Amino acid sequence: MRKLGVSIYPEKSTLEQDKAYLTLAKENGFSRVFTCLLSAEQPKEEIVQTFKEIIFYAKDLELEVILDVAPAVFDKLGVSYDDLSFFAELGADGIRLDAAFDGKGEAALTYNPYDLKIELNMSNDIDYLNNILSHQPNKHHLIGCHNFYPQKYTGLPYDFFVKCSKRFKERGIRTAAFVSSSSATIGPWDINDGLCTLEEHRDLPIQIQAKHLWATDLIDDVIIGNAYASEEEIIKLGKLNRYLLELEIEFEDKISHVEKQIVLNELHVRRGDISEYLVRSTEVRKKYGQSVIPALSVEKQKFGDIVIGNDSFGKYKAELQIVLKEMPEDPRKNLVAKVIPENLFLLDYIKPWSTFSFAEK
Repeated sequence: MRKLGVSIYPEKSTLEQDKAYLTLAKENGFSRVFTCLLSAEQPKEEIVQTFKEIIFYAKDLELEVILDVAPAVFDKLGVSYDDLSFFAELGADGIRLDAAFDGKGEAALTYNPYDLKIELNMSNDIDYLNNILSHQPNKHHLIGCHNFYPQKYTGLPYDFFVKCSKRFKERGIRTAAFVSSSSATIGPWDINDGLCTLEEHRDLPIQIQAKHLWATDLIDDVIIGNAYASEEEIIKLGKLNRYLLELEIEFEDKISHVEKQIVLNELHVRRGDISEYLVRSTEVRKKYGQSVIPALSVEKQKFGDIVIGNDSFGKYKAELQIVLKEMPEDPRKNLVAKVIPENLFLLDYIKPWSTFSFAEK
């Protein structure tokens, strides 16, 4: 099952704030937590005190907690790679290895007696994963997660992200990536221009970032990288369908009740014999073909327009289409809505036989 997650930075916040945030997340369907030991600079005893109470609070909420670590963290805390009891005693469900070891080391860690998950850094297009798998790890304890990038213009480009993600997805490893809240101000470092994986996401609304990651079919879990996301953002993410692409739209004036029903009340399926000009949802004709759909004023068909066949369109009456390429006016079709500009790029992810839906902005 695809999961939602939040991030907390206990050394930079208060216990009360973190508890309230985790409670809000749990109430909205979130189920995992990222937190970072890389940026924790206190002595070991203070780190234990700071992190342990909030991690156990998360465990009481049945949230999965992954700690971000690196070789420097092991050295600073005096933790041996052969003994992960320190992280288990903190209450963690797993550790994320921000830096690579030698393959054999990561494989050995997956056999730890505390059943801690070992999360690998996915943001490298190298043969890292196959090296680990060649050492026969316990794959049930192996998961992956991309980096986030606090500095603007340093996030991953999309094509590179796809190549990195496919390495994990094709080997059956659970994957995760980060999205960024527009209202959050806390991260692990003093620079915080947002904490997303993909650079193109940095200024997008958070729910669109999440939709995109899931639409790629390469990412299982979506985690908010910075804290604290607003209650509105948490609620929006919690309401998303994690398996179905939902496009936000704005309706035109003067459309009929029937046309609104066709758009909003149905699951739409793109025909398998696709057109480069249109996404065609044809099954709705069977249900609404006998309805009255008067013709509206004629409009040129533009990218992102949603049109429905009117009473003059014969057997194609009530068919819903999304315009992919500009076309001339067609009086047999009514312009009923437009995909909002921020969602237009998601049309690329409606493949042959894809199921999708609409929601009014």
